[in-house]
Amino acid sequence: MVRIIAVFVLLIPGVLAAFGIKLMRDALFAEVFPILINTGVQFIVGLILFIGGLAFIGGFVVHRDRKNNLVNREKRRDR
Repeated sequence: MVRIIAVFVLLIPGVLAAFGIKLMRDALFAEVFPILINTGVQFIVGLILFIGGLAFIGGFVVHRDRKNNLVNREKRRDR
C-alpha cells in the first residue's frame, strides 16, 4: 500500500511536467490553451509546471539516495 502511494506521489508531478511541456510546445506553435490569455503567459505557465515537476522528482530521488547512503561523500554536503 505504501509503494502505491509513493507511485502516485511521483506520478502527479510527472503528469504536471508533461502538461507543462505540452503548454510550451503549443505556445511555440501559437495554439493558445482556452484558459490562458496569450502564448507568452502560456509558455511561462508551462515552464513553471515543467521545472516544478522535474525539481520534485529530482528532490525525491536525491532524498531517497541520501537515505540509503548511495551518494558519494565528496558530492554530499554534511549537515
